[in-house]
Amino acid sequence: MTFRLVTLLLLLAVPAFAAEKLNVVFILADDLGWGELGSFGQKKIPTPNLDQLATQGTRFTRHYSGAPVCAPSRCVLMTGKHLGHAEVRGNQQAKVTDKRFTEGQFPISESAVTIAQVFQKAGYATGAMGKWGLGPVGSTGEPNRKGFDLFFGYNCQSIAHSYYPEYLWRNGEKVTINAKPIPGHAKQPKGEVKQSDWIGENYAPKLMIAEAETFIAANQARPFFLYLPFIEPHVSMHPPKESVDRFPAEWDATVYRGEAGYLPNPRPRAAYAAMISDLDRYVGRVLAALDQAKLADRTLVIFSSDNGATHPSPASKQFHIGGADPVFFNSTGGLRGYKGSVYEGGIRVPMIARLPGKIPAGTVNETPGYFADWFPTLCDAAGLAKPGGLDGQSLWSAITSGKTSARTAPMLWVFPEYGGQVAVRLGDFKVVRQGLKTKTPGAWEVYDLAADPAETKDLAAKRADLVAQAETLLRREVAENKTFPLAIPGVNVATK
Repeated sequence: MTFRLVTLLLLLAVPAFAAEKLNVVFILADDLGWGELGSFGQKKIPTPNLDQLATQGTRFTRHYSGAPVCAPSRCVLMTGKHLGHAEVRGNQQAKVTDKRFTEGQFPISESAVTIAQVFQKAGYATGAMGKWGLGPVGSTGEPNRKGFDLFFGYNCQSIAHSYYPEYLWRNGEKVTINAKPIPGHAKQPKGEVKQSDWIGENYAPKLMIAEAETFIAANQARPFFLYLPFIEPHVSMHPPKESVDRFPAEWDATVYRGEAGYLPNPRPRAAYAAMISDLDRYVGRVLAALDQAKLADRTLVIFSSDNGATHPSPASKQFHIGGADPVFFNSTGGLRGYKGSVYEGGIRVPMIARLPGKIPAGTVNETPGYFADWFPTLCDAAGLAKPGGLDGQSLWSAITSGKTSARTAPMLWVFPEYGGQVAVRLGDFKVVRQGLKTKTPGAWEVYDLAADPAETKDLAAKRADLVAQAETLLRREVAENKTFPLAIPGVNVATK
């Protein structure tokens, strides 16, 4: 057999090999609230591409993030271990425990297995563009050591506070994008606040979405796993002027001067809406790239958010952190709490899944699920063997059947930050406790989410049995973590 014939046969075999395998694109928003998409009830911010994705797929209304803040939520997503077993349970900087690092978060270990590593081992091309947050370059948690052939974006969550940073990372290389970067934090107590003062040369999100399009085009002849943890709508708010100008000037009678952290903005409500609108356009570009490559029919697209909308600030009565105004936009859709809280508004997130011909189109599914479920779910979707030790429950049969399914695996959150919090979902009930690392820990709370999704009626006094179940489950499921410690409370503590 000639060399030319062998080469031809190999080239012809690539599309056939690829056609047998499912591509996966997982898109993750940053601090996007449950009610901030049109398909989830948003009235003021248009999200036509995500609404179309919901029309083409299934909208899941009882889906939860892995944690109330960024890094631990991403750890749960990537490793399939809930917060009782996750290595990363908070947003601690890497430099706190290892002085070698000047940026990045506490790294996941060498032994931690990510979903990307499973796809990579199965022969998939793997790429990530966006915000990482699970270990600096040079640590055990850097993206290239955790299953990604290509990473382009922010390694460190703190640097991601600026949309015009000095550099982004391409694998282990710093790529300078702004000779005069814009900081992520500043105040302007007096004088005219000008948007032009906070605009740099190169807007990082535009570079990252372009990289995602290039990845899809370059890998259309082989199966791929593409992770897109975009940074919108996490503050700071400094989107391009053309994006801000799409929204009504009358929205913003009050200028934001940075009093609640991050950057000033003359039109904070319009800027926040612009960030979500831009995020929607990036999703549209990803979907268009799949169409252009003729991959839409064999690509599973998932969209969700890492936690709820930005929380209030004690420094401002009008603005939440960074100048956001989730009250104006009804960002939680009536749910209680925000980012940093284990109440519904902090952890219930939008989720949309699309796979033409496999996932029912235009439907709503109320199957309870959360980020720990994605590892086994994506393995089932792609026909890959699941490693042992996963905490999640595969949602694949529920996703493809279009029917709401019961849950067998526990759903729990163990969050040592923001005062120390725990939460357990037991069927339609949720058991919560706050302030566990304060001098005055709160009592157990119990809510019936089916009847009271806004968590307004505490049933703890009547449902001691659920408190006991939650305490038993937590003691069984929560392993010690010296970096992120949180003592599990006893059931004998008085309820409200």
